[in-house]
Amino acid sequence: MLFRQFFEADTCTYTYLLGCPGTRRALLIDPVASETEHYLQTLQNLGLTLVYTIETHVHADHITASGSLRQRTGSKSVVHRDAGALCADLLVTDGVLLQVGDIELEIRHTPGHTGGCISLVMADRVFTGDSLFINGCGRTDFQQGDAGQLYDSIQQKLFSLPGDTLVYPGHDYQGQTVSTIKQERAINPRLGHGRTRDEFVKLMHELDLPYPRYIDAALPANQACGQAALPRQG
Repeated sequence: MLFRQFFEADTCTYTYLLGCPGTRRALLIDPVASETEHYLQTLQNLGLTLVYTIETHVHADHITASGSLRQRTGSKSVVHRDAGALCADLLVTDGVLLQVGDIELEIRHTPGHTGGCISLVMADRVFTGDSLFINGCGRTDFQQGDAGQLYDSIQQKLFSLPGDTLVYPGHDYQGQTVSTIKQERAINPRLGHGRTRDEFVKLMHELDLPYPRYIDAALPANQACGQAALPRQG
């Protein structure tokens, strides 16, 4: 498998490119609008055709590139059916399998940060979006957030994976690029150390987090697959 991890510095967002060497077909997870040209150049350099853009949820911190990439490459956009982005080509549910050449991704519905969050599971890794971070997790105080639901999603859908499963998050603010399920179960400050559901809910409710910088522009734009006529973030 061809694999690239991109980093957008303004919002500390990770985007992932997965490509099949045999078919030369590829997918992007959580592409950022400001990085579109970089993705297109990388696809060209690797000789790959973009088939899918997959959103782990409707983002509040950046505008997706899914719509512009669809226009320029013919790729299909994918979101969970509860995400609130009816502009997408494929509205998926829990347990759906996506196939691109020899790459297979299992959709796991992991709500709690938002109602339409998904994680993408492969044989050796999982892309957790804003549900599970390295040493953290997504906030639960807006956009259908629910701390108890997020705890259940992580414990049942993610921490149930084999311990050596690689964890690739949607963001990291400390320069970390990858973790493992075993590490997050053991030492994640919010969810590890055997923290109970009630303890987690209390912790999340007591966080005093600032209003997201780009939410007023990003949410409506992303509900339109990034194609709304709104000013660019920043």
